[in-house]
Amino acid sequence: MPSLAAVLRVVGDEARLRMLRLLMAERLNVSELTAILGLAQSGVSRHLSLLKQAGLVEESREGGYAYYRVAAASVVAGGVWSWLRDALRSEDDEVARQDMVRLAEVLRLRKERFRSNQGEGRRLVPGRSWAAWSRLLGHLLPPLTVADLGCGEGYLTIEAAQWASRVIAIDRSPAVLRDARGLAARRGASNIVWCGGDLEALPLAAASVDVVLLSQALHHAVSPAAALAEAARVLRPGGTLLLMDLRRHDQAWVREELGDCWLGFEDDELVRLLEAAGFERVRVGVGARLHGDPFTVLVGSGWRPRARSRRAPRTRTSRPTPSAAGRRRPGVPARAA
Repeated sequence: MPSLAAVLRVVGDEARLRMLRLLMAERLNVSELTAILGLAQSGVSRHLSLLKQAGLVEESREGGYAYYRVAAASVVAGGVWSWLRDALRSEDDEVARQDMVRLAEVLRLRKERFRSNQGEGRRLVPGRSWAAWSRLLGHLLPPLTVADLGCGEGYLTIEAAQWASRVIAIDRSPAVLRDARGLAARRGASNIVWCGGDLEALPLAAASVDVVLLSQALHHAVSPAAALAEAARVLRPGGTLLLMDLRRHDQAWVREELGDCWLGFEDDELVRLLEAAGFERVRVGVGARLHGDPFTVLVGSGWRPRARSRRAPRTRTSRPTPSAAGRRRPGVPARAA
């Protein structure tokens, strides 16, 4: 049995307290905890090991993953464990709220991947995958030139490269582009051009691409209107903009931690922005939503109209006016020469 002093030393670390609070709400694996806490995977594993040794966390395995949750009954004496659980449940500071928001996002992603969740009664169906569906739908498309604006880590870029003839990936961060380029090399994607640039001033010629992708990038633009105008500029007539972003939310912490300039957009606001940029056939709707999650994903699209052919103005042709001598009344035969 761990001594009381040893247990108190373990829970005296803020990261481990955050971890315990999360594991009281949901069982999670190391990758999920890493995404929520923003810590290195090695650090998360070390913290979990210490919590297990103290009898505060237990491990179970499912589908090749190790999941962790708060121990049902702790070996800690003196009612310390009950006190700690009550304290964690009642704590409501900004860090705790942000962790719960990230937990909701992790659970949404888990649900989208059709993983088996405890207590949901869902059975694992082998081969069911959103990634596979997206690649299959890509078979419907002709080889197109695609611009992925604000490409980030390059995951969507690499997916698009499977069906596009060429993908031009643009991001303002040299470090992010370096990592994305390395990932593409490991995945064998050779039809991608990587470029540094801002959404409001793209390093692309006018009317040079068939499809523009803006995935979770517009809320990083200082001027969303200018970014959409640039997207319209580089699209060929008849080209399409595909957009994925967040509905308006109240999670102000994303400004400092994720560099977001905007806390999402209202549905009709996105429609107005797209139409103001010159897009037609605009559509905006919900792409993903989970009850209790403050983040709702919006998807949208717009079409750049082809140049309308201007008809030459109809000029009225002047007919020669017959002379008075040449005029004749109806029914009167012309005089023979």
